[in-house]
Amino acid sequence: MDAAKPTAAAGSQTLSRGIRVLEVLADADRNLTIDEVAAALGVHRSVAYRLVRTLEEHTLVTRDAAGRLALGTGLAALAAGVARDLQQVALPELTEVANELGMTCLIAVLADNEEAVTLLSAAPRQTMTVVSYRPGHRHPITRGGPGKAILLAMPESAWPVDVPEDLRAEITESRARGYALSHDEVVPSLRSVAVPLTLPGQPPAAIAVIHVSMPRPEGEIADRLAAAARAVSRSYGA
Repeated sequence: MDAAKPTAAAGSQTLSRGIRVLEVLADADRNLTIDEVAAALGVHRSVAYRLVRTLEEHTLVTRDAAGRLALGTGLAALAAGVARDLQQVALPELTEVANELGMTCLIAVLADNEEAVTLLSAAPRQTMTVVSYRPGHRHPITRGGPGKAILLAMPESAWPVDVPEDLRAEITESRARGYALSHDEVVPSLRSVAVPLTLPGQPPAAIAVIHVSMPRPEGEIADRLAAAARAVSRSYGA
């Protein structure tokens, strides 16, 4: 997503920028300085500072000992109310899949018709390598297993306009076998298997597992994910 994405004329530029601060911090793999946040937003440092101070007052942003910025605990209270019913029915299923396969399992949903956003995830209890993939992580739906699985469930007329021909051909193959694959597309060295998840009244979604390697055949992993997707859909009311 373009950090300097223009704000709709009828919207609030300040609110939009505040939300972008949270998105920038969520996407970062480390705590950021004010200057780095300002650069990501394309605004002057003083503007970024005022935005951050407001977010700090609401505990949505915090600072570490070096003064760098990170997401604050106030987001937990907000996140608790986001798709609460889905989290309640899906988390036990994700945890079961994660422990059974020894891989991190997650649900990602479509946002802004162009990104896959991780809604919740579960890591296996006993494994030598644990891949952390926190809620709020986002990437284009044209990359990564979860994003491509979301594309599988969407009509091509609803896809982003810039989907390249090679990806269209890949999605055709993925649709035929029923699952999407990725390797090194979002995070270097990570592999993913993902299947579409259909939820009543919700945007297109996907269930995926991620790991540095595939401990079982991809088709077998996909079958387990498909069973999990059906269980979550039934529990959610499909």
